[in-house]
Amino acid sequence: MSTGDRARDAASSAKRGASRAASGAQGAAAQAKDHPAARWVQGAGMVANGVVHIIIGVIALGVAFGGGGESADQSGAMQALRETPVGGVALWFVAISMLGLGLLAFATAIADARHDKQDAAKSAGRGVAYAAVGVTALTAAMGGSSDSEGQAQSFSSQLMSAPFGLVLIGALGLAVAGVGVYFIVKGVKKKFLEDVAPPARYRRLVEGSGTAGYVAKGIAVAIVGVLFVVAAVQHDASEAGGLDGALQSLTTVPFGQVLLVFIALGLMLYGAYCFARAAWPRW
Repeated sequence: MSTGDRARDAASSAKRGASRAASGAQGAAAQAKDHPAARWVQGAGMVANGVVHIIIGVIALGVAFGGGGESADQSGAMQALRETPVGGVALWFVAISMLGLGLLAFATAIADARHDKQDAAKSAGRGVAYAAVGVTALTAAMGGSSDSEGQAQSFSSQLMSAPFGLVLIGALGLAVAGVGVYFIVKGVKKKFLEDVAPPARYRRLVEGSGTAGYVAKGIAVAIVGVLFVVAAVQHDASEAGGLDGALQSLTTVPFGQVLLVFIALGLMLYGAYCFARAAWPRW
């Protein structure tokens, strides 16, 4: 056998081995997401997610009426939780639940990758978002703190100094804005009902909270994306920001306070929708 034949055989063998490994990983992930314990992970994670969104909504409502204090984002929500009588326990609950929800989303993404790449990508995106909240809660539970606004601006500043950095920041902003639009469309078209199965007598309540919640969250996320685009256009990293920066920016524009109140109430309703998903998940 020639050297070329041996190389081709080795490559073919490696390819088959990688295929078997991928198939095994997908099978294991499918078993994990269908395991009875997954429902408990999903339920706890949704409760934690609901609590975080309600707190952010309350903080945002305070911002709308000129209040100060915590940032209207995940880090601000963790700070607010820390100041409650059960702060330590609550933070650990949120951290563990959100990290578990993130792992479940990643397992779902791996399992779905073999038959629906689009659904797999959506699950992976949710996994990143859930894990980020979990890490923020874990940092707070361990006595640390995080500043999402400072992190966003620092990230933008570093990216701007890289080749094609402005283009990358602009593209990131457009992608984030696209996610916001996706949330809005999901709310308006009530696609979120694919994830929850409430009893008939609670269906209208869940529809209302889900619609308002997804639209409000989508608007907030879209504004975050717009801020990144503005930062790229103006060559100013300080224009970029996270959720708190997006909500704070509304206080400086006409009718911004009205929109901020809607977003704040919508985020609280999204939290209520998360509770519904915890109580009546659709599997």
